[in-house]
Amino acid sequence: MVRSIVLASLIATLAIGSAFAQESCETKAVGKDGKALAGAAKTSFMKKCMADQCATKAVGSDGKPLAGAAKNSFMKKCEKG
Repeated sequence: MVRSIVLASLIATLAIGSAFAQESCETKAVGKDGKALAGAAKTSFMKKCMADQCATKAVGSDGKPLAGAAKNSFMKKCEKG
């Protein structure tokens, strides 16, 4: 009983920590003046940010970066959400 409680609390702690560590593209969309981006500037920034985030995740099960059609397919799925 105690073992399962400790395990559950450990998993919850790790999940919360990783959630706070990740910054979304939405929170990064800030101009040089510190104000939130809007309009075309925000759209452009969001597109580039999502592409950059997805590119780092485009790795096959063997640990090698994806290429060609596999990478294109992964990028489309990743950028959609």
